[in-house]
Amino acid sequence: MKFRCERDVLDRALSTASRAAATRGTSHQVFSGIHLHLAGDALSVTGSDGDLTVRVVAEVGGQEDGVAVMPAKLAADIARALDSGQVEVEIGDDGASIGSGRSNFSLRTLASEEFPRFEPPAGDEVTLSAAGVAAALDQVVSAASGDDSRPILTGVLLAAEDDGLRFVATDSYRLAMRDLPGTSVLGRDQTVLVPSRALDVVGRLLGDANDLVVCLGEREAIFTVGDVQIVTRLIEGEYPNYRGLIPDDHPNSLIVARDDILDALRRVRLLATDNTPVRLAMGADGLELIAITQDIGQAQETVDATYEGEDLTVAFNPTYLIQGLEVCPDEELRLETCDALKPAVIRGTEDEDFLYLLMPVRVS
Repeated sequence: MKFRCERDVLDRALSTASRAAATRGTSHQVFSGIHLHLAGDALSVTGSDGDLTVRVVAEVGGQEDGVAVMPAKLAADIARALDSGQVEVEIGDDGASIGSGRSNFSLRTLASEEFPRFEPPAGDEVTLSAAGVAAALDQVVSAASGDDSRPILTGVLLAAEDDGLRFVATDSYRLAMRDLPGTSVLGRDQTVLVPSRALDVVGRLLGDANDLVVCLGEREAIFTVGDVQIVTRLIEGEYPNYRGLIPDDHPNSLIVARDDILDALRRVRLLATDNTPVRLAMGADGLELIAITQDIGQAQETVDATYEGEDLTVAFNPTYLIQGLEVCPDEELRLETCDALKPAVIRGTEDEDFLYLLMPVRVS
């Protein structure tokens, strides 16, 4: 195999596809590699860990067709480190050579015949607005669990609603839900559970895109963004009854400017080491934020806010609270609470399509 291309073309292809390559221990060494297939001027670059596959098709100056597998992380790091300009890649039986200007790297390759072939799932394709899905993923994906011992919670639920599509994610400490009215992907009452890792890759690719093409199979899903395809296995199992987690009534309501409470939280959190809870004291005079860490100190700050309800102090994990506030779509938000131990709900005062639920932390 031999081809030439601009450094930025190679960098984008390798870095994007390597997001799916295995980074932890695997019984198949080839999964730590990145598969290159050159036919004419079309270079297909594929990374996979067996569950998630990312393919990128790039146009290059092809000189000799071929197939090879290079170490994913190392190849991507090399491409990123090269100076701008033309890069020449040549891969033979003795390994791979990557050269640009005065730089030249030689790499050992992996057995390409061991790299699995993946077929995209059969099904109808649906084209969605990239902007709407990107916003939903930005708000929801981070709330999914990263604990592989509870695989159900590592997924994002896609559910058909009467007037659109709903995204839901929870790690049992917080829950994020976003509706996309008028967006239809699933059949009536149908749900699928997509790994959050796959949707994180999709979200990173949507910034400059206009459309997202989705194809859902029985066990796999494929997302296409321009010249990139993401194929992922769906998670099997029953998702928790998230509707039952959302309280029907909140007697207490705080309305506050998002940027004001975020700025104050970031300052107060300086004294909340090791995720020490931050207390929110709410009353007729507004909002007071308090962080107390034994043997270190205490931080307090008041924030202008409008409050209706009984005086209440409730504590939250500051990281989870900040993450929820950051993705709230409105400049002004509403924090709804029942008491110091029941879930609180954060919503925008204008956008009713997003909800962030957060469990309080018990403090003495």
